[in-house]
Amino acid sequence: MAQTIIVADDHPLFRAALKQAVNQAVPGAETVEVDSIKSLQAAVESHPDADLILLDLNMPGAHGFSGLVFMRGQYPGLPVVVVSGSEDLQVMRRSIDYGASGFIPKSAPLPTITEAIQAVLEGDVWLPEGVAEKIERMQSEATDFSERLASLTPQQFRVLGMLAEGLLNKQIAYDLDVSEATIKAHITAVFRKLGVRNRTQAVIAIKQMEIDPSGQSLSGG
Repeated sequence: MAQTIIVADDHPLFRAALKQAVNQAVPGAETVEVDSIKSLQAAVESHPDADLILLDLNMPGAHGFSGLVFMRGQYPGLPVVVVSGSEDLQVMRRSIDYGASGFIPKSAPLPTITEAIQAVLEGDVWLPEGVAEKIERMQSEATDFSERLASLTPQQFRVLGMLAEGLLNKQIAYDLDVSEATIKAHITAVFRKLGVRNRTQAVIAIKQMEIDPSGQSLSGG
């Protein structure tokens, strides 16, 4: 039975490069391409037996590590490899702390990406050469909040993402095609699970998941 690998990146050229690496690593694999957290959720729901996700951290709908944390919480048996434009050791450490099975820098040559995909599919955790020893000495970044975030249902996670983007209840209800009362119920549940009291606290909390919490975004995921 052919393996299914989900390629989640909002840059078409890089998705094409990852697809090429997948084809070399796993000839005959089915590759599912998505370009946002919303389409990633839909892809995982329609491919419950997927074998691997290759995940860009900076896709639309994601707040840094939030997509990774959510996927690991909802689908603990599905390996996720972070593919990022950042080569910062702290970003690599946090990725592993939040449950990633590997970290591939976007600067890596095609044979290295292929090797990483094969290693993770065989059950290993893959990191660039020499990185494992360096990040082992760093302090763990796993937080109580990341565990709370992982407990959200898919719909609650969507609602939280829209709250973080500043949408009003009626706008969220319209986008998700549900009643405003349903959205209020979701928001109440989100606040309870995250341990916050209002929208402002929820947005501040989700920003803990940003790659660079100071607000200076890193280009390329």
